[in-house]
Amino acid sequence: MKKHSKLAIISLILILLLAACNSPASNPDNEGATKFKVGILQLAEHPALDTATQGFMDALTEELESQVEFDLQNAQGEQTNATTIAIKFVNDRVDLIMANATNAVKAAKEATSDIPVVGTSVTDYVQSSIVESNEKPGANVTGASDNNPVDMQIDLFEALLPDTEVIGIVYASAEENSEIQAQEAKAVMEARGYEVKLYTVADSNEIQTVVGKACTEVDAFYVPTDNLIASNVPVMSNITTAAGKAVITAEESMCMNGFLATFSISYYDLGYQAGLMAKEILVDGQDPAEMPIFHFDSSNLKLIINDEIAEALNIEIPEGLR
Repeated sequence: MKKHSKLAIISLILILLLAACNSPASNPDNEGATKFKVGILQLAEHPALDTATQGFMDALTEELESQVEFDLQNAQGEQTNATTIAIKFVNDRVDLIMANATNAVKAAKEATSDIPVVGTSVTDYVQSSIVESNEKPGANVTGASDNNPVDMQIDLFEALLPDTEVIGIVYASAEENSEIQAQEAKAVMEARGYEVKLYTVADSNEIQTVVGKACTEVDAFYVPTDNLIASNVPVMSNITTAAGKAVITAEESMCMNGFLATFSISYYDLGYQAGLMAKEILVDGQDPAEMPIFHFDSSNLKLIINDEIAEALNIEIPEGLR
């Protein structure tokens, strides 16, 4: 009996050992999985940047599942905050920085030349002195651009506001990406026979005064993808709508929050593309210096019309635009 008891105990021990060896906790595939830490630096809080960030996170989560950990930080529109956050990410030794908006990318680039940086919601990486060329960025920064054809936005003035002669372009003086867009739009508008006036605002407190004055000098407005204005669309819209002035813009959420119309990319898709680029860097070993800047083509743009604003301004939408 004692002999049989000993055999039974030994058999039980062997069974438990085998079970332990086959358990998930001891699976070498799970033990070897790499966990990536990604710092996300978003310049400001408004729908376009928010959805771009979400698209980025969704793409990486779908690709890497539990292998990625995010540290999401918002600079609240302050460049000093962006710099502080970028330095924090470097000190935390994150594996990659996603920088959302031009000045966020600049802060990340200044903070590190070693950690890969993937940008999104940037109009022109070259003119903003972020990369050497769109084809071969040349350093540790690459990303996705939100630039869209100005010609298509100007077409909306002709289709919806045919009596327009003078166009006011409003943007933040501190945003280089907005300055680039404003100058490009001005050149295209003037080539097509419009008179153009430029209006800059330093902060949200100036919007009411500057836009109020502009309403007495122009027939309609154009607003590029600008973070300050995007965060204060209702403020500007209340002024322009009350004055009977329409605003064509360059981004969907700005249109839906109070402007008349736009041809816009999807900022979610833009961020998603940046997420796929981040995966190529983290997992596939791609070098940002050799990864071309991603651009959407015109087929990716969709027409957005704010019917509520159109009705308030008594603007009839041509059937061809529906």
